[in-house]
Parts: sequence; structure tokens; C-alpha cells
Amino acid sequence: MTLRLQPAKGLVSAFALAGLALLPACAQAQMGGQSERFSIAVIPDTQNYVDYTHQTEEGFPFNARTLFLDQMDYIAANAQSNGGDIAFAISLGDVWQHASQGIDEAHLAMGQSAIANPLLDAHLAPSPEGVAREMATAHEGYSRLDGVMPFAVVPGNHDYDGNWSDSRFPPAEDYMNPGDNAFPFGQLHYGGLQNFASVFGEDSDFFRDQDWYLGAYNDGANSATVFEAGGYRFLHIGLEMAPEDDVLVWAQSMVDAYPGLPTIVSIHDHLNTSGERQAISAVDFDAVHPEHNNAEEVWRKFLRPNAQIFLVLSGHQHGQSRRVDDNQAGFAVHQMLSDYQDRAQVMKDIAPDYSAPAAIGDGWMRLMTFDFSSDIPVLTVETYSTHYEAMADELDTYASWYRDNEQPGMSDEAFIAEEMFEIDLSDFRERFAPLAEQN
Repeated sequence: MTLRLQPAKGLVSAFALAGLALLPACAQAQMGGQSERFSIAVIPDTQNYVDYTHQTEEGFPFNARTLFLDQMDYIAANAQSNGGDIAFAISLGDVWQHASQGIDEAHLAMGQSAIANPLLDAHLAPSPEGVAREMATAHEGYSRLDGVMPFAVVPGNHDYDGNWSDSRFPPAEDYMNPGDNAFPFGQLHYGGLQNFASVFGEDSDFFRDQDWYLGAYNDGANSATVFEAGGYRFLHIGLEMAPEDDVLVWAQSMVDAYPGLPTIVSIHDHLNTSGERQAISAVDFDAVHPEHNNAEEVWRKFLRPNAQIFLVLSGHQHGQSRRVDDNQAGFAVHQMLSDYQDRAQVMKDIAPDYSAPAAIGDGWMRLMTFDFSSDIPVLTVETYSTHYEAMADELDTYASWYRDNEQPGMSDEAFIAEEMFEIDLSDFRERFAPLAEQN
């Protein structure tokens, strides 16, 4: 396991300012002697942390946003610039919870209309006040990475300005017994990304004038970034959810502009928990608006044809899965889902008698460590909780807490193996030239 510095909560800023002088000798040696190892922090859906209703000012028993801010502090403290090994951070979307409006003018102009939906109205009704507070929390969190490392954020469905239930897809009266209704929860749809652009757009303080921020499309809903680590230069492309063809044309232009770079693509929705490229029935952009590309179409049109894409990351669907497929050139494309928003153990620990138990996320995120020190590079994927300060395989209770909800029927060992695993990147050196050999 890669050495990681873990300052006590609340001491991150002091730690960062102290610099190398306070690092243990072993950490200083690692910085100088293991440049072929580095990590990427993968931050899955954080909406339940920043949800304004999950804070003490709204009567919640604790401030859930603290878990989100702890994650940001951990990543910053363990950045390469602070003596750690994290070179890059990726957010997989659903940064916040609430939209600020209902159906937007653009979708009304398409002839769409909204209907009442008990599921949406009870839990996800738009809240202009709420989204403003949630956006402020998101900005506070990512400000802790600003100037510390390159990072990227993709929008999820919750990050859109508007959400509504499409009138063409009425929910079943009893979603447990839907009959022939293929969309028992109805079909939720989303529009507008100005809220997202105001925090994470190409002209935001986070990305404006950054030399590692290469370009954007749709006001930053899609972005391209570059970072150097492990002796290689990497390209990251972040895509909006179910992108339309014009987005894929832009993404292709970024691949073409930076040929030969090992490329990571992040998109909010790609895999389900069975490892299939399939949307959930309640949020299927392609079903509502066929100009969107579903995950299989994104694979066919963009991911598979590009030989330099080797890794695809997604969230959105509650749980974890992975698959590998060959691209058009015969090289492996590793695809991984991680989304921990449905986890509620922290709530049970802190407020077991609270009248309305809520899933928060429990501080879990992914740490992906690349090791290029051997002939066959290795990618080690670990699942870590900043709240429990433990890896998944370090908690005896991990499987009993989460398995039955996320992967029912799976053994404890198999469940842990989906959170802690290694991948031999056996074709990596054949595919990509190290930085020293690039012109």
C-alpha cells in the first residue's frame, strides 16, 4: 500500500503550510525515490453530504457537509505538492442535491411538459435556496484543492438547473407492482447547466488560466485536462451525462489534439452495478430525448474507436462494478463504477434514534495507485473512508454494513474484492510512450 500522510482533522492547513520540514524522513524519501508511483483520488457522488437538509441548521443531527470537507482535506493533504502521492483528483458528478427550477424554457420549446411525481416531489423538488447553499459548500470543498493539484469535475443529473417528471412517462400507481409500465418511477429529466458552470465552468476561478486545463465545451460541462505523473503525461476528458453528438465531436477533437497520451474518461453514468452499460429506469436521458447518447452509444461512437483511452470512470448507480472490453485496436479499456451515496452507517452510529434515517455516504471514495516501477505496470484500486480512516478491507464489519444493499448474494470475500483489487496494465507500455521519449 502506498504511504499516505493522514493529518488529524482540522490540522490540514497547518500541515500544508509547514511544508517538507515536518514530513517524516520516510515520506521525504518516498517523494524523491518513488516517482514511478502516484495516485488519483476518485470522488463519487457527494450530493447527500452537501444537501442543505442534511445540516444542523435544518434540524439534522449533524452536519453531513463535514464528511465532504474531510474528503477534500484528505486529498489536499496527501497531494504530491504536500508530500503525498495524489497527483490528480476526479469528481464523478452529483456534486450537490437540488435543482433550482422545474422544467426549463428550452425543453418547453421542444414540446415537453412536466407532471406531478410523488417520488420527485417528496425528495427532490427544486429549491433555489437549497442549491445556492449547496453550491457554496461545493465551492468551499474544491477550493481546498485549488492551487494544490490539477482536478476535474463532471456534472451529474443532480447538478442540472432544472428537474421534472416527463409527462410522457407517468409513474406506476404502485412501483412495486408496475404491470406493463417500463418506467415505474416515471422518467425524470433535467435541463440547463448554468449553476454548474458558475462553480466549475471554464471561466471559474478554479480553471481560468490554468495551464493544465486544456479546453471545455458547453461552458465547462465537458472539459479536458492534462497532468504529469509516474513518468507519463496523461489526458483526462470529462463528459456531461449522456452527451449528444456535438459533445462527442468536441471530445474527439481533444483526443486528436493530444495523440498518444494515455487517456482517462470520466462520465457520471456509464456502468450499472452488474457491470452493464445501462441506465436506470427512472433517469434515462436517451429515452426522454433520443438525441442523447446512452452509455452503449458513447462506447460505440467515442470510447471504443480511440486506442489511447484506457480507463473509464463513472458514478450515479449505487454500488460498484467493473468490466474490461477491447477497443477497436485490440487494447484493454478498463471501466469502473463507484458510488457510495446510499451508505448510512454513519447515520446509525451518530443518531440511531433519529426519526428519519438518511443515507449520507460514510466518507468512502476511491484511491487508484499506479506503479510503473516494474515491466508490467500495476493499477491498485482501494476504497477508503475519511470518516472511518480505514480501507474497506481493514473493517471487519464492511461487508455486513453494505453488501446486502449493493451486491446481494455476494460473499464477503467477493464483495471486498470489488473494492480492493489490482489490475495488470499489461499493454500499457506497448500503447504509450513515457514523457522522456515524447517530442
